Amino acid sequence: MNIKTKITLGFLAVLALLLAMGTYAHYTVQHLDRSSRTILQDNFYSVQLGQGMLLALDAAEADPNAPQGLPRFREQLRREAANVTEPGEQLLVDSLTAGVARFAALPAAARPAALAGLRRLTHGVVQLNMQALTRKNEQANHTAVWAGRYLLVFITLNLLLALGLALGVPEAAVGGLRKLSASIEHAAQGNFAATIPVESRDEFGQVAEAFNRLLVHLNEFRNTNLAEVLTERHRVASIVETLDEALLLLNEAGVVLVANPPACTLLGLPQARVVGQSAERLAALAPVMATLLPLLPSSGARPAEAQPLTLTLGGEERHYRLLVHQAVSFNPVRDQVEFVGTIVALHNVSEFKRLDQAKSHFLATVSHELKTPLSTINFHLKLLQDQRVGPLSPEQQELVLALKQESQRLLKLTGTLLDVSRLESGAVPLHLQPTAPADLVAAATAPLQLQLAPKRLTLDVHVPADLPPVRADLEKTAWVLLNLLANAVRYSPEGGRIDLRAAPTPDGRAVQVSVQDHGPGIAPEHQERIFQRFVQMPDASGAAPRDGSGLGLSISRDFIASQGGQLGVSSAPGAGSTFFFTLPLATGAA
Repeated sequence: MNIKTKITLGFLAVLALLLAMGTYAHYTVQHLDRSSRTILQDNFYSVQLGQGMLLALDAAEADPNAPQGLPRFREQLRREAANVTEPGEQLLVDSLTAGVARFAALPAAARPAALAGLRRLTHGVVQLNMQALTRKNEQANHTAVWAGRYLLVFITLNLLLALGLALGVPEAAVGGLRKLSASIEHAAQGNFAATIPVESRDEFGQVAEAFNRLLVHLNEFRNTNLAEVLTERHRVASIVETLDEALLLLNEAGVVLVANPPACTLLGLPQARVVGQSAERLAALAPVMATLLPLLPSSGARPAEAQPLTLTLGGEERHYRLLVHQAVSFNPVRDQVEFVGTIVALHNVSEFKRLDQAKSHFLATVSHELKTPLSTINFHLKLLQDQRVGPLSPEQQELVLALKQESQRLLKLTGTLLDVSRLESGAVPLHLQPTAPADLVAAATAPLQLQLAPKRLTLDVHVPADLPPVRADLEKTAWVLLNLLANAVRYSPEGGRIDLRAAPTPDGRAVQVSVQDHGPGIAPEHQERIFQRFVQMPDASGAAPRDGSGLGLSISRDFIASQGGQLGVSSAPGAGSTFFFTLPLATGAA
């Protein structure tokens, strides 16, 4: 029998006992009610009539002709005759009726004796009903006592049955649940061998069988997943081990989870001493980790871009490309993205740095070597234009002028290339000092006035006077701003307007300077390319300008970056372009 049937039968038994007890109590109450009504109607009423008859006889004895006398006695006797209920009561009533009928024909001397006889018979009626009243009351009391006993038995049985259900049903339910809970706790700890013993065929027995089957499947699933996880782990570990980049994986607490051989070599520690150690502990053991520690972002920070890093190892400078990335993954069980760890990758770019330095050195050498002959050619062309050397025909004058323009262009290009090589090698010194944005704008706009007139352009300057000073090299930053303004003049339509603005950045840590033109704009795919070297934007006709080298924006970005700022562009085709750069506030400025 299952638990549901047991509980149902138990409650049905309690319900049956309650129903029987209620039915018996209702029957007993109804029986006692009927008994009390019978006593009141049959006997107590007769006693009242008898007392009324006695009072009437007392009045007749005092005055036979009084209305309260015999007439009232006859009326009470008539009512008593209609309420005869006890044996022998009818005989007494008949005797009273006959005595009253004879009373009127009796002489006056015989009437007292007749009244005494009537009084005796009336007392007999009253006594007879009083005895019946006592007897019936005793019977009702006896019935009430036994009804109380029976009800007490029913209540006791109900209490015992309800107590048995109250103690047995929870135990039957909790006992199986207790075993199930213990088995689930073992399963949660990874022990899938703790099955539930099947002791019955009820619901808990069925649940135990189903749960035991579930444990078997879970054990098989765990073994299968464990094998797959170990396989994937060994595969990933093999991939990480074969990388030539130094790779570290740290968890959210900063403890190293993975360190490949190049990383251990870089730290100068064996892998056993690196894995499982915190970054702070490794920083005390390895100088390289002490250098990396300030560059690690806090948990939840945005991934940083790759940045160059120079380390001195064994008395030799080595150059690395450092990438710090916050790894996250989606957990389908919790339906949320969770933080996995911090990946620190160090790619050795020392060879590329050496080649880049060789390229810069070659570029500087070539530019310097070309500058001398170009200056000589330019000087000789200037001599040819001197009339003292000899007259030239108009055709010769045009050729000399064209050669001079090209030589000056080449001379300007070699000077720009020389600046690029110096900037890459760090040979261009920066004189960083607190600079007022208004002074910077004034230094850049003064030489621009002559370039505005030919195209009838208007320059609108919006520079608040209360801007805080920035930390910048005034000369080089003014050159950057002048270069941006010159580009705006070049691509602005005639009669147009150029807007020059300066304002604090939203975070209040820098000042942003922007130059907006209303020219043709720049397509999105070209907005990053224009900052590369030797890349020029075509003019309105689609041809590249002949008076540029394609190095201005590249050098400008390098100048701004070397001062701790950023240079960018916001543009759309047909809507003009806005070039902007930021400069950090000077120390103490707010």
